[in-house]
Amino acid sequence: MPTPRMRIANLDEASLKKLRTLEEAMGATILALEPVYPVAQLTPAQLEILQKLEKELGVVLIAYQTS
Repeated sequence: MPTPRMRIANLDEASLKKLRTLEEAMGATILALEPVYPVAQLTPAQLEILQKLEKELGVVLIAYQTS
């Protein structure tokens, strides 16, 4: 089985309270994830391209550092 690149975030009480407040305000369940590997630091132009493809494909894309 491949190594996961994201895991459920371990939030402290203050952060969990903020998340629950946001969930109530939005009427939705929100999943908090944290990266296991560092995410890539994208330029604004790269981020725009990534977000455009996300919208086109209807998915969430995450870019990781390769080195």
